[in-house]
Amino acid sequence: MSKTIQMPALSPTMEEGTLAKWLVKEGDTVSSGDLLAEIETDKATMEFEAVDEGIVAKILVAEGSEGVKVGTVIAIIAEEGEDVAIAAAGGAKADVAPKADPVPVKAEGAAPAPKADAVPAGAAAPAASGDRVKASPLARRLAEAKGIDLAAVTGTGTNGRIVKADIDGAKPGAAAPAAAPVAAPTPAAAPAPVAAAAQDFGIPHEVIKLSGMRKTIARRLTESKQQVPHIYLTVDVQLDKLLKLRGELNAGLANRNVKLSVNDLLIKALGVALIEVPECNVQFAGDQMLQFKRADISVAVSIPGGLITPIVTDAAGKGVAAISNAMKDLASRAKDGKLKPEEYQGGTASLSNMGMFGIKQFEAVINPPQGMIMAIGAGDKRPYVVDDSLQIATVMSATGSFDHRAIDGADGARLMKAFKELVENPMGLLA
Repeated sequence: MSKTIQMPALSPTMEEGTLAKWLVKEGDTVSSGDLLAEIETDKATMEFEAVDEGIVAKILVAEGSEGVKVGTVIAIIAEEGEDVAIAAAGGAKADVAPKADPVPVKAEGAAPAPKADAVPAGAAAPAASGDRVKASPLARRLAEAKGIDLAAVTGTGTNGRIVKADIDGAKPGAAAPAAAPVAAPTPAAAPAPVAAAAQDFGIPHEVIKLSGMRKTIARRLTESKQQVPHIYLTVDVQLDKLLKLRGELNAGLANRNVKLSVNDLLIKALGVALIEVPECNVQFAGDQMLQFKRADISVAVSIPGGLITPIVTDAAGKGVAAISNAMKDLASRAKDGKLKPEEYQGGTASLSNMGMFGIKQFEAVINPPQGMIMAIGAGDKRPYVVDDSLQIATVMSATGSFDHRAIDGADGARLMKAFKELVENPMGLLA
């Protein structure tokens, strides 16, 4: 008996994803553990493995399809000895998304689609209720960005639906066929303002499709700045003793193939500071607040297409060599899209270091639902008062962003003071 392959939930919060790439094709024989597809979630692109063995009888969702709901049937696997054609035909009944067209996600204000037998396949798409041309959401967005009138495009999808391939082959500015006057289009049909402005001024540009990760980053950071009252506190921190200790530790750890970075030591310092000032190791939760007994530090790592924050668990309790090894492993797998959800979801506070880019100081946006994030600037030589005399010292600026609903300014200041003292007297990190 054939088996259905459904869109998997690759994280506890995943509701939908993008089927980024099929790694098999119809007719391929697969075994348990074989890679079937790459699924793009809001945080990473993950590989999806087969559970059962058999032959890929039918692929129901094309690669590149966005907004595929968890549980959607995406393929049919025929068992050994089963007629593949019969399995594929049976799978067609469960076809929830035409192979040539991404899974539709109903746009706000969109009119209901006409019945399946209203127009022969391949015919030009008629206007639906409210004189809306029938087109996939992806095709509609591309048409808006390119300035293409959907009424001038012939749809080749199921029941004459306009799909991405139709837009790719259409020319911008194509005139629509003559028609009787119609009502003004709904707001959803208006051209995208940014793209329209670029075309109006003749500015060369390209349309870049937003990944699921970029959409999530945009949504979460917008929510953070709109809903979380940020307070920013900055301290200057002398690094000379920390740099000296790092050199000594690296010399002693050379035979263990461990090389500490400054960031490894700063992760440790933030973890210890949060334990010393537990009022900042918190999360606002409506009518209550969570105060954590362990400091799990989310560390910002830049990856192709966005940013991800793998977590160093119990940063205060780990040795600096263990933190270094953990960060190298997490960062490497983050860039390859191999992190497990529990390795980047959670954390009690975050650290973002832009010193390697020469950025002296910045204010980071809190990563909700966390209560704070530490922004690290570059360490450089500056005139600095040391032992009541003006000297040249290596100094960096560190800025804490705090959720003022949960953390008072005085408590945030205590955390910054504790962090500064630990970095300037780094032997305390080894205790």
